[in-house]
Amino acid sequence: MKRIIFILFLFSFTIFCNDNPLLEDEKNTIDIFEKTSNSVVYIKNKGLKRDYFSRNVFEIPQGSGSGFIWDDTGHIVTNFHVIEGAKILTVTLFDNSVYEAEVVGVDPNKDLAVLKINAPQNKLKPIEAGNFNTLKVGRKVLAIGNPFGLDFTLTTGIISAMGREIKSTTGRTIHNVIQTDASINPGNSGGPLINSAGKLIGVNTAIISPSGSSAGIGFAIPINTVLQIVPQLIKFGKVIRPGLGVIVLDDTYSKRLGIEGVVIREVERGSAADIGGLQGLRRNILGQVILGDVIIGIEGEAVTNGDELSDQLEKYRVGDIVSVIILRDDQHYRIKIKLQAVN
Repeated sequence: MKRIIFILFLFSFTIFCNDNPLLEDEKNTIDIFEKTSNSVVYIKNKGLKRDYFSRNVFEIPQGSGSGFIWDDTGHIVTNFHVIEGAKILTVTLFDNSVYEAEVVGVDPNKDLAVLKINAPQNKLKPIEAGNFNTLKVGRKVLAIGNPFGLDFTLTTGIISAMGREIKSTTGRTIHNVIQTDASINPGNSGGPLINSAGKLIGVNTAIISPSGSSAGIGFAIPINTVLQIVPQLIKFGKVIRPGLGVIVLDDTYSKRLGIEGVVIREVERGSAADIGGLQGLRRNILGQVILGDVIIGIEGEAVTNGDELSDQLEKYRVGDIVSVIILRDDQHYRIKIKLQAVN
């Protein structure tokens, strides 16, 4: 009798399992999570505060976020705003081991940062980079991170739109941003956005939400931007950008003066702009400020503010010669400038 019951149990269990097979999409999701989750880290940002009476120094939490392992030497990629203002940074790996991290380099304009931890190589599992050119609206994406401190949380969705623009903490525009409906909440920032092949296609960075939590509109810095910035941060600790060697007037003042373009405030001595003959603000014998050159275009592309000037210059490399269109004494001039390296 017991043998019959046992056989019936096995038969029922087999039928139950066969009635609930994993769908191909579910298998794909599970496979990707198992493949990449060990590459995701939890980052804590801490400050220091001195007690007024005892004079003892205490660590105080300032925030947290996500990141991911970039290579097997311990480099971690995250958002700049996740680590901004930190005195102490800790990184928690998949096995709950905790390491203090040092900042290797940051690029606030692109909201990216690279950290470094000294962890055993067998714990460092990088995520393979994907190809930006294969991204299309409708493609499946996965986000792994630590929303609200809930570590290693997986959400799924699709690419909702391409080519979005968001502002960084410096006010600079980040272009070609990926929009996704994969749930992204506070704490997801800095974590990876992954495609259905388990490859990195973006860094989760922002949401649009009246409540501060996910409303189905999340944004990720695209992989092509990440691949451009991160190697420079690792090698130089900063991003080397092409520039003119000028200090420009804040756009706020230009608007007040009714000037459409970028006013050169000062030309750095010996710079590319100096060699090219560009002129900044100056004072006459009465002490009055005299307007110098106003940049209104680069290689035929209109420039109306500082953000647009930076965007245009980033299309080129250090050493490239570009045609800078300026307005001087109500006359238009086109001046050739050999771009120099600037921070």
